[in-house]
Formats: sequence, C-alpha cells, structure tokens
Amino acid sequence: MVSFPLKPRRILAKIRLWRKSRSRWDFATFLGLVVLTFLWVVAQPAIARDGNSSAQASEPISLLQEGTQRYQAGQFSEAAAIWQQATQEYERQGDTFKMVQALNYLSVAYQDLGQWEEAQRAISKSLDYLQAQKDLESEEIALFAQTLNNQGSLQLARGETETALDTWKQAEDLYDRAGNETGRLGSQLNQAQALQVLGHYRRAQSQLEKINAQLQKQPDSLLKAQGLRSLGRTLQTVGDLVQAKTVLEQSWRISEQLGATGDTGATLFSIGNVARDLQRGDVALSYYQEAAKKARTPIARLEAQLNQLSLAIAQCRGKTASCSTELRPLLSEIKGQLIPLQPSRSTIYAKVNLAESMMVLGENPQNTAQWLATAVQQAKQLHDPRSEAYALTQLGKLYRQTEQFTEAQNLTQQATQIAQTINADDIVARSAWQMGQLLRQAKETKSAIASYQTSINALKSLRSDLVTVNRDIQFDFKESVEPVYREFVSLLLQPGATQEDLQTAREAIEALQIAELDNFFQEACLTAHSVQIDRIDAKGAVVYPIILRDRLEVILSIPQQPLRHYTTQLPQEELERTFQKLYSSFYLGYSGEERLLIARQVYDWLIRPVETELTQSNIKTLVFVLDGFLQNLPMGALYDGKQYLIEKYSIALSPGLQIFPKGLETEKPETLTAGLTEARQGFPALPGVQSEVKQISAEVEAKVLLDREFTRSAFQDQIKAKDFNIVHLATHGQFSSDPEQTFLLTWDDRINVKDFDRLLRANQQGDRAIDLLVLSACQTASGDRRAALGLAGFALRSGARSTLATLWSVSDRSTAELMAEFYQQLSRADRNLTKAEALRQAQIKLLRTPAYNHPYFWAPFVLVGNWL
Repeated sequence: MVSFPLKPRRILAKIRLWRKSRSRWDFATFLGLVVLTFLWVVAQPAIARDGNSSAQASEPISLLQEGTQRYQAGQFSEAAAIWQQATQEYERQGDTFKMVQALNYLSVAYQDLGQWEEAQRAISKSLDYLQAQKDLESEEIALFAQTLNNQGSLQLARGETETALDTWKQAEDLYDRAGNETGRLGSQLNQAQALQVLGHYRRAQSQLEKINAQLQKQPDSLLKAQGLRSLGRTLQTVGDLVQAKTVLEQSWRISEQLGATGDTGATLFSIGNVARDLQRGDVALSYYQEAAKKARTPIARLEAQLNQLSLAIAQCRGKTASCSTELRPLLSEIKGQLIPLQPSRSTIYAKVNLAESMMVLGENPQNTAQWLATAVQQAKQLHDPRSEAYALTQLGKLYRQTEQFTEAQNLTQQATQIAQTINADDIVARSAWQMGQLLRQAKETKSAIASYQTSINALKSLRSDLVTVNRDIQFDFKESVEPVYREFVSLLLQPGATQEDLQTAREAIEALQIAELDNFFQEACLTAHSVQIDRIDAKGAVVYPIILRDRLEVILSIPQQPLRHYTTQLPQEELERTFQKLYSSFYLGYSGEERLLIARQVYDWLIRPVETELTQSNIKTLVFVLDGFLQNLPMGALYDGKQYLIEKYSIALSPGLQIFPKGLETEKPETLTAGLTEARQGFPALPGVQSEVKQISAEVEAKVLLDREFTRSAFQDQIKAKDFNIVHLATHGQFSSDPEQTFLLTWDDRINVKDFDRLLRANQQGDRAIDLLVLSACQTASGDRRAALGLAGFALRSGARSTLATLWSVSDRSTAELMAEFYQQLSRADRNLTKAEALRQAQIKLLRTPAYNHPYFWAPFVLVGNWL
C-alpha cells in the first residue's frame, strides 16, 4: 500500500536524467508506481463485493494483476497491452466499474510511454462512463476522483497547468465526498506541484504545510509513514530541504518502529538525497549504503548503489585513477546485479547511469558501449521511446568522446527525433545541444545554430523546472544550461554576422541573464518581454559585453541604428584575471598609476571601438548588461586616458531590456527613510547614517525610522500605510550568489531577499510601484565572484523601477555627502534630470572633492533598472 493516489507528472521530474556524474532515476516512473498501486488498492473493495461472481470475471482480474506486475517491473508497453485486453473483456461482460479501473491503469501506462492521445482516449472513456452513472457509491466516487487525478497528470504533462490545477481541485472535492482522506491529501499534493510549475511558490509551500499538518494528526501507521515520505520528497523538490529532512526523519522513525524494512530503506534513500543537496556528501553516502542493505527489490538496491557510486566519483573528481581502483568492487557488484534482471525502464536507466559513471572513470569504451547498446535494444523491445532516446543520447556522447563523430551524429539525431515525438523536452534539450556541438565541430555552422536553437527552446519550455533545488531532478545550471547559451552566442558572433545573428545573440544573452536570476532565486519569477532601446531612451545606448571561452564579444545597441559587435581575441582566463585586478585596484593603497592602466585596458575593450559612434549619436546614457565577473565592476571608473567614463556619460545597469521595469508618472516624491546607526547582530555601528538621514530629510519630505524604530514590523506597517515613491535603507546588508546570505539588517531581524518583495509590495495597487529603492551601506560578500546576483536580486525582487546600491561598503561620511547631492539633484525644480544623471552629478561632486576623489569612494554606487 502507498500513501497518496498521486501521479504529479511534473515535466521537471524528467530533468533528473541529465545531472552530470550521478545516478539519475525517473521520478515520473516512481510516481506512476504510486498511482498504480493506489489504483489497485482502490479496486479491491469493489472486486471483493462481487467476490461470489462467476469464474467469467476471474480472467480480467488476473489480467489486471499481471499488468500491474509488468508495470511495476518497468515494462510499460507490455502492461498496456495486458490492460487493454482486460478493458475489452470487462466491456464485453458489461462491468462498467471494473472497466473504468482497467482504463485508469491503461492511461497511466500510456502516459509513461509518452502516448498522450491514447492516454487521453482512455481517460475520456472512463469519464464518459462515470458521468453517465447516477447515485454513485463511495468507492465509485473515489474512482471518479482518481480518474480526474489521472486527467490532471496528463494535462500537466502537456503543459495545461492551470487546467490541471482545476481538475485536481475537483478530484479533492470528490475524495472529500467519498470520505477518502488519503485520496484528498494526494490531490492536494498534486495541486502543490501545479502551483510550483505556475510559479506560485508561496502558495505551493502553504499547501504543503497544510498537508503536513493533516498528516501529523494521524496516528502512527505504515500509511502515515509512506505519506510523510511522499511529502518529504515533494518538499525536497520545491527546495525546502530542512523541512524535507524533518518530515523524512519522521517517516523513518515510524516505519522502523513498525518493522517495515523496505519502507525504511526507501526513506533512508530519500534522506540521503537531501543530505547530498545540503552538500553533506559523507552523510549521504552512509544513508545510501544503509538504504541498499534494507532494499526489498534488486532495483531499489541498485538505485541506492548507483547514487553511492556517482557521489563517490563526484567527491574524488580529479583523482579518477585512484577512484577507479577504490570503486571497482562497487562497480563490479552493480554490474553483477544488473546482468540477470529482466528488461524494464528501471534496468535500462540503471545501465545508462552505470555507463555514464564508467565514462567518467575512464573505463574501457567498448565495455561501456556494450552496456548502452544493450539498453537501446531493450528499450526498443519494450516499445519505450523515452528510455530509447535517453540511452541513444548517452551512446552518442560516448561515440563523441571516442571521436567516432559520424556515428555520434546519427545516434544523437535519432534521440532528438524520438524525444520530440513524445514531447520529452528534457531529453530534447540535452540531445539537441549535443548535436549542435557535433555539427559545430564538423564546421556545419548553419545546422549547428539550428540545433542549439532547438535546445534553447526546450530549455525555455522547462524554465520553471530548471530552478528546483532538488538535484535529483534539475539541470545543473553551470553544467547544463549556461554552456548551451554561451556556445550558441559564440556560433552567432562570427566575422560577418548578420543583423539577424546579432539580434538573436542579444536575445540569447538576455535570456541567459534571466535564467541565471531564476537559478539564483530557485524560482522562475521574472516576467520577460521584448523592449527596444528606441522606445525607452533616444539618447541611451546598451552595451552587452559577453565573455566567451576564447574571446570577449561586445554588442552595441544605439537607437535607430543597426546593431554592431566587436571582438577582443583573448582567452577567458586572461580576461578574468584582468577584471579581477581591476576590482582589486579600487581599494585604497593600490597603486594609482597601475589602477589607471588596468581601467584603460578594460575601457579599450568595451568602449574605445565605438567612441565615435557614441559621440555622433549624441548618446548621454550607457546601459550595461554585464556578464560574469564584469557584474562586480563599476563601469563609471573605466578610464580613457584623460577622463573616467562617468565624466562623459550617465551609467546604469540592467539584467536586460527583456525585464525592463515599467515606467510611472512623475510625482512629488514621498520618501521613507530607515537606517541603523548602532551596532546590531554582530555588525559594527554606522555613525554616518545619522548625518545621511538628516541631509536626505533636508532635501525631500521623508518619514524616518532610525535604530529602535527600524524594526521589521514597523517598516512593514509604514509600507502598508502609505504609497512611498522612494524607500531609502541605510543599513548593513550583503549581496551574495547565495540567496540565503543575501539580506538587509533591521534592528531586530534580517530581511532575506526572498522575503523582501512581500514587505515592499504591500502597498502596491495595480501599476503602482516604488519608483526608487536605495540600499546604502550594503556590500558584496567577500570572495564571492557572483555576488552581484544578490544585488540584482534585491533590485528585481523589490518590484521598484530603479535600485541604487553599492558594490562595496564605503565611508559613512562620503556616502552621506553623495546621497545628499543625489537627492538635491532629484528634487531640482526643473526635474529634467534622469535618475542616472542625478547619480552621475553626485559622483562627479565626490570625484572633484580632494578627500574623496579616489574611485573607492564614488565608484561603487550603481543604478540598476529603469534609469529615467
């Protein structure tokens, strides 16, 4: 028996197939087993009430049992054929109820095979028969609910997420009518999955908390243990690892007390996966080892051992020779267990995952190829296109490694075609990328570009699924997402690139920025739409520096002019060394002469080639969409040999015009200013904040919360009470590539970046938004090369049109003077200045003040978002 009648076939669940160097199992297949087992349990009371029926009915019942065994063994095509036969036999007998049960089984198998039309026909036939019945009994109502659950799974798999959510709500109501608590909780869990796919992460989390509260009220039982395990896995999927661990440990305790060894092993395996996500590799290994000992089936044992193997490989990466020797006994044991097993999807995946580990360990390619060829052949025998596409992609990868490029192309093309036929975007993303790499290597540039575009389109369709924290079921961003975009852009930006090529490259690099921020938030929470610079600012130009493996490319967009691009041929390592030197040079004590030389070098790469065009086009503002480590550098401090860039142009940063904040009508600014002057929570005092707040209040009308008044609740109350145009926060904070380490300090608490929007958007109605958010005294996390993600995260999470922040923490006094000048410029009577120009004037004032003319004082202030 299992806990929940669910089969939330999230597309993201299939993505687990592509995590590099670790064992991956088909989570969707696991959920199919959950659904099937529950269906079988539901069927028993109905069959029992006809226990004295004629022998005529025994045949289809036997077929249902046989099909169940085939399905649980991963032989979906054979299971479907048997259940089809059972359906026909029940229909011939006129037993509507049992026929519907068989159709439900059949639809589950068809969904696993990617045969969506056949699955829909089975579900539709079920619903037609059920809707024609009157006065349904409780078992029949529960079966009706299960059919709707099944329908919702199919709708979700086909991208009809909102429809699936509605269907699962209907299923929950029916389960409630039938008094079926287990089914009702299962429908709620499905709804949480749908909410996450839709991007409603907080609603999904609330739903899961509700389910957990209901489970906690139940007495300890095997059913409760299994329900908690399902909930724990779902919590892991949505990224709540701490709560997942707690829930799974509860399940472990109950199943162990009840002596349910197999269930205990399954839960230990899940806890091992959570430990792995929490970067506790040694702990995860011990859980996998114990899970393998307690496994009830060979497949469950293999699952734990394959994860153990891949994790061990990952832990000793770079020492593959010694690893191969140390892991050979485990490798041999896995091989020995796989050989006698009957073909199934599970065994095919096990063979492919074993082969991947063998490839990493440098095992004999011929032996590895044999495992993969067997997997392909077995998938064909089972008529399982998903397994076949999975195995073909990995076999193509092996042939590419052994430089058998023609065979690699043929295999990879087959995989892509099969995956496209069954709408398996996760496999399409990987196989099309692999084909693009092969075609690029063969100098077939046009075809390679088309393959990369196919891969990127598949990644976009999976966008909400790419960000899940659970590493079992995610594309690793640095390994499997970012390289696709960069290689695609590299292909497009060749000498003689057309305007179409440049436009596509620009869109791709902006899409990469969005994907990176999605990955930062672990949510697909950003709304993208195309905007042209011409429609925003006729005197603004956008600069896209792009760091590629072998060069630096820059795309320039000037209103009413064709795009242009220019190249610096230097390897990525050399470029990044220079950028790191420039970052270090901004600190006091570094040689001023050397700093200017480095700043001039970067200026020559980014700006010098287009100086004439910028001047002739009367450009006043430069908007930078920065890439990689460039995000940590103040562009205003670039040096042309005579002047800093800030002395010539207003400067703004943007993650891309695809997420350009909508403009608002200019109004008299209402300002909320909050800050800390005293030491709090281990952070030092900020005595200059007192002066900063006083000077701001002299320039604009402001409500002030200082020190003890600046609590989280008081700040939230003020935001709710009034529509502020400007929110100025002079407090400690940190920008980091880890959202958990990206926060602002209040007197009594820390405001995490993921919670910030709930506080700041409390007063927003319709198109209302905060016009300007100022984050003063914050800094990037020391040693974090991607810390600027945290800055962009705050800027976007707030919903503010513009965010003014600092790349590093600077002198209180110089900050107070800069802010006073900035607000004075903003409040000028003529109000013709953009925010970017107001910041420029404030920075120039500091630059021309002897005590603060070093870039350390004025350069770190950056404006993110709408610069107007």
